[in-house]
Amino acid sequence: MSSDGISHAELGLATRNAGMPLEALQWPVTPLGLHYLLIHYDIPAVDPNAFRLLIDGTVGTPRSLSLAELKLRPEVRMPITFECAGNGRALMEPRPVSQPWLVEAVGTGEWTGTPLRPLLEEAGLEPGTAEVAFTGLDRGVEGGVEQDYARSLPVSDALGDDVLLAWGLNGGPLPPQHGAPLRLVVPGWYGMTNVKWLTRITALAEPFTGYQNATGYRLYGEDGVPGEPVTRMRPRSLLRPPGIPDFMTRARRLAAGPVLLEGRAWSGTGAVTRVEVSTDGGASWADAKLGEAGGRWAWRGWSFEWAPGPGDYELCSRATDETGATQGGEPDWNAKGYANNAVQRVPVTVVQP
Repeated sequence: MSSDGISHAELGLATRNAGMPLEALQWPVTPLGLHYLLIHYDIPAVDPNAFRLLIDGTVGTPRSLSLAELKLRPEVRMPITFECAGNGRALMEPRPVSQPWLVEAVGTGEWTGTPLRPLLEEAGLEPGTAEVAFTGLDRGVEGGVEQDYARSLPVSDALGDDVLLAWGLNGGPLPPQHGAPLRLVVPGWYGMTNVKWLTRITALAEPFTGYQNATGYRLYGEDGVPGEPVTRMRPRSLLRPPGIPDFMTRARRLAAGPVLLEGRAWSGTGAVTRVEVSTDGGASWADAKLGEAGGRWAWRGWSFEWAPGPGDYELCSRATDETGATQGGEPDWNAKGYANNAVQRVPVTVVQP
């Protein structure tokens, strides 16, 4: 156990996984090595030439396809923002024990693949099919259960027009750590939905009872009872920290005078229609200028002109989407630390040039 209460096991998770440096918010598409990464178990070694994707279950025509056969299908390239469901977990009090994310577990990639819907239609989903389960090649133990990583979607979501089977990222091949040779991409949903190293798609007549759906990604209260499932990303905005950082604390120092604050905002429940900025820790808010949307499922840039004098400030931003959903000021606590979309707080000390 470290002196600040973070266990060696959590530190081990932190060294395996990686957040996006917040200065990378300057790019509409996150450079490949800067996109956030969470790997539940081990990265499997997969021979792309021997790889097969099996489609089975309650379908009229089970199928087995090679990567080459999948690549002959219609190709789509789409910018999509991913956010880990545990992003912001380490900012909750009391702190849930797991991967200690602050706010950097996010990134936007340009994903290349083929739509899932036509494959399911060709396989012929039988009447009464309730869900579609997706199984990866990564295997481990979680909650005492030995398992292949697997998640499911309701049929209506699996048949969404923009759900992809992806083999490429940012114009190149899918890297091993991002699920090569094939992964599921479900726009708008938290990152755990996008099963990596995808090897099997199974149509089910009953709801999927695998660990990741039934036990893992649920909103637990203090009573330990699994609550609502974690699904779509809540609206969120992040500020690209201005000025320069202190090495150890990352506290910001900025010269007095005009500065353009910038950031990006996203939501899985609707397009971002408003971003507000506060320079006094949330006591007052003003509208930021929205940039062009990078795509239906990609984050949206924003900017705000600010001319501070010397002093200490706390910068915040908050997003609102087309459904009217807005970020809250404080974390919505739950035992696993999921779906925390409380506003980011960036302390800044402004000094004379």
